[in-house]
Amino acid sequence: VIHTGDTHIGYQQYHVPERRQDFLDAFRTVARDAIDEDVAAVVHAGDLFHDRRPTLSDIMGTLDVLEELDSAEIPFLAVVGNHEAKRDAQWLDLYASLGLATRLDHSPTIVDNTAIYGLDFVPRSKRDDLEYEFAAHDADHAALVTHGLFQPFDYGDWNAREVLGQSSVDFDALLLGDNHKPGKQAVDGAWVTYCGSTERASASEREDRGYNIVTFDDEVRITRRGLDTREFVFVDVTLDAQEGIERVRSQVGQYDLADAVVIVSIDGDGEPIAPASIEEYALDRGALVARVTDHRELAADERETNVSFADPDDAVAERVRELGLSGAAREIDETVRASKVADANVAETVEGRVRELIEENPETLE
Repeated sequence: VIHTGDTHIGYQQYHVPERRQDFLDAFRTVARDAIDEDVAAVVHAGDLFHDRRPTLSDIMGTLDVLEELDSAEIPFLAVVGNHEAKRDAQWLDLYASLGLATRLDHSPTIVDNTAIYGLDFVPRSKRDDLEYEFAAHDADHAALVTHGLFQPFDYGDWNAREVLGQSSVDFDALLLGDNHKPGKQAVDGAWVTYCGSTERASASEREDRGYNIVTFDDEVRITRRGLDTREFVFVDVTLDAQEGIERVRSQVGQYDLADAVVIVSIDGDGEPIAPASIEEYALDRGALVARVTDHRELAADERETNVSFADPDDAVAERVRELGLSGAAREIDETVRASKVADANVAETVEGRVRELIEENPETLE
């Protein structure tokens, strides 16, 4: 099977429509690879969409891709990720109702010799009460598809060993989404693997994008296949004391920038540089997007703030008052920063209050 995920369809990165199209195109490429290779299924580990309110064009573009898979008789099996999750019916349910997708759950979906199960993204606040009860199967192998940041990978807050140990089914593999960096580790006799994202969702994702091919045979084998996505050009410049804008231009100019996303990072000493001038230089040479970060400027802009550690909240509140925020913005700040709302419920509380504010007065957004 192809194990993919974090396609984030609908993300208009850098506010340019070409990047929005790139995310859909990457998903389409995965589907066409599946057709060319005649795989048994495409398994998607969540975050099909970038958020819970995709546009009609995003919905229809995804529908078109799934119809290609359906015409080739390749099933699309998926779970719901945190970006796209809604309180009621999920977008995945729409495609399932059309016969174009299967929303994986605690019952096995059998693909050849393998039982495939699913677990949608579970917020951290609800994991302690989670029971890993899955219906039995008589297939040769079993895999669980889910979405979250799992230990033993970096930034993990969910223990893969706990999931494997408490599950009523013995899994040969956990096929994961959420971490955009691919990787695999053996945990208690099972493979735990991330497929990574199919497009770069941030400038920190420098590695090539791709997906996993998972083979269930006498043993479980996981291999990697890359995707040909839009070129990202990363230019890291460290300036000596007497160097300045010409040195940065020289470094940037060494690359073919046509239709590329150009990310320039400046460190060291040297003369002050206006990032906009470097961005304009890259755009003039055909770049689709150019972004420059001068880390020296960030360091120089750090303000000295006298804080009495007896009352740091008062110091923060004073700085917030100086920002001149609107009443609605101050209310949201208070909820995030200083309220008694449990950390796990802050996002939901803020979203609810924002909806109320907009319904009361749409001009609140101004």
